[in-house]
Amino acid sequence: MSNELPPQRLTAAAPEDASIDQALRPLVWDEYVGQKKARENLKVIIEAARLRNEAMDHVLFSGPAGLGKTTLAYLVGKEMGAQVKTTSGPALEKMGDMAAILTNLEPNDVLFIDEAHRINRMIEEVLYPAMESRKLHLMIGKGPSARSLTIDLPPFTLIAATTRENLLSAPLRSRFGGTFRLEYYSQDDIRKIITRSARILGVAMAPEAVEILARAARATPRVANRLLKRARDFAAVNGKPVVDEACARATLELLDIDEAGLEPHDRRLLEVIIDKFGGGPVGVNSIAAALSEERGVIEDIYEPYLMTLGFLQRTPAGRVVLPSAYEHLQLKRKGGML
Repeated sequence: MSNELPPQRLTAAAPEDASIDQALRPLVWDEYVGQKKARENLKVIIEAARLRNEAMDHVLFSGPAGLGKTTLAYLVGKEMGAQVKTTSGPALEKMGDMAAILTNLEPNDVLFIDEAHRINRMIEEVLYPAMESRKLHLMIGKGPSARSLTIDLPPFTLIAATTRENLLSAPLRSRFGGTFRLEYYSQDDIRKIITRSARILGVAMAPEAVEILARAARATPRVANRLLKRARDFAAVNGKPVVDEACARATLELLDIDEAGLEPHDRRLLEVIIDKFGGGPVGVNSIAAALSEERGVIEDIYEPYLMTLGFLQRTPAGRVVLPSAYEHLQLKRKGGML
């Protein structure tokens, strides 16, 4: 497999940026931009739980990486006045790991599990009664002397986040009281996020620079903040007191990102479909083989944003590159110019 570019690319946080990312995370609802439907529904669920003095229903957040699933989980915890305890699907290697976390929960705690689609199916079996009846069923010992042990759990709220909802088992999905699909952000919301983050970081931004970074941010807050930080670095190194239009364009050029937010692998995917498969339709397995990339990475990382831009379409016969992609890449379609 190719190692040119990590699958998460700009959507993943570098270690040195972790503390800054935490500082940029909204702390109250009024600071949270976008995802209007999810916010409105969550406010109702939270307020109803507070009125009844109960733990909130379990909630599932799904959608592409970087859209604010973790941020929403912490906002819910803050609104409920609860402590948020965090883990991830890959970190839960055995049933004992899940049991240890559940038995350490305090009343009304929020348990946040990231990458929930990677939870082992055997561990899921522990979650079902915990979510439904707040019971933890364990087997003690082995063989004829084995016995079952049931532990009562305090009321708690499980918030799960996933980028691949289709990989969650049906029994697990059915146990969530609320399921919210987070969508890509509008350009206006991304501009607001960049402006807010620049203010927190103390970065002076020209309006033209905000616009350029917003267009290249892949409609994703995490990418928008990452581009802002790299533009800030570029301005500092070059002695610029303000991130202006030239600085923003130079930052994108340095990162090899075009004005639509396409990165090298995005462009390569489109060009492979055009050059090797005549623009499609072509199956995703053929694309994965041509790119030396995993099918899941193509489906979950590359394709969603390209489809949002109107550059790529999934059809029953396969993937098809749309005319706007040819125009963006300044390529000819077979049979003539666009």
